[in-house]
Amino acid sequence: MPKMKSNRGAAKTFKKTASGKFKRKKAYRSHILTSKSTKTKRNLRRPTLVAKSEQKRVTSMVQ
Repeated sequence: MPKMKSNRGAAKTFKKTASGKFKRKKAYRSHILTSKSTKTKRNLRRPTLVAKSEQKRVTSMVQ
């Protein structure tokens, strides 16, 4: 049986941390930034972790 292929889009999107969780970028940061406040845009800069409920799905896509 051949090896399982990883989802290449997901592999480029998520980064695995040392503890085994996945880091991701936040949404709503790509366009129409003039209508968003400076505070909102600043908070969207920082990466966050994938939710616990989505962890299993992301793991199967990336590996």
